[in-house]
Amino acid sequence: MHQSTREIRLAEALVESADTLVEGFEAAHHLSRVADHCVRLLPARAAGIMLIDDGRAVSLAAGGADREAVLELLGVQHGGGPCLDCYGSGRAVPPVSIGAAGAAARWPEFTERALAHDIATTYAVPLRRQDRVLGALNVFGAARPGGSPPSPPEDATTLRLAQLIADCAALGLENNSAYVQCRTLAGQLQQALSSRVRIEQAKGMLAERWDTAADDAFVALRQYARRHQLSLDRVARAVIDRVVDDAELRRAAGRGDDEGRT
Repeated sequence: MHQSTREIRLAEALVESADTLVEGFEAAHHLSRVADHCVRLLPARAAGIMLIDDGRAVSLAAGGADREAVLELLGVQHGGGPCLDCYGSGRAVPPVSIGAAGAAARWPEFTERALAHDIATTYAVPLRRQDRVLGALNVFGAARPGGSPPSPPEDATTLRLAQLIADCAALGLENNSAYVQCRTLAGQLQQALSSRVRIEQAKGMLAERWDTAADDAFVALRQYARRHQLSLDRVARAVIDRVVDDAELRRAAGRGDDEGRT
């Protein structure tokens, strides 16, 4: 790949990885796109991302031509694999020869399936934000022409680039989580404010209609709500819409005063 083209694709990948402040965000689709970028940017046949919570995989995403194989290779790592090693240590798992791992009985189930899919090498880097590890990016490589292994400097550069992509993906996930929390809180605050406005409006309507103090009108609303096991906001809506029994509201206020004196 031409250097300038590679740099442009890397910039696009990093921007897309962090651009998660959108409606309808889906983590699985987003991480699959990140994995696709990895395949295009790294010397890789395929890539996958495993989100992990409390030591268990909670979401899997795959990129590359053979997504089903990647999902299988991620799925079999419940018995051990580069993703769980990476998550457990919080550090990258450098490139590993699948043949050598198999001979050493490292990750038996994973290496067996990787060999079946003609995967020659694998490595993983953590998805992390500061001290928090969200999961791991797992990259799979085919055999190199002539069977020659990559050089250590090449390995180091590849790992660094993969870690950069993983860090941006983790940032995107964290940003979306904060975005969702802020929108939820904003919605709750708006709902509470609207409810308070309706209650004040209902109090004013009753106070004017009955020629009484606003506090007395509020007692009527509160007692009626308690007696009928309704929210105060729902009773206020009924008063505003004039669908509540006015006489019963008055009786509720009177009984409330009597209860308060006993």
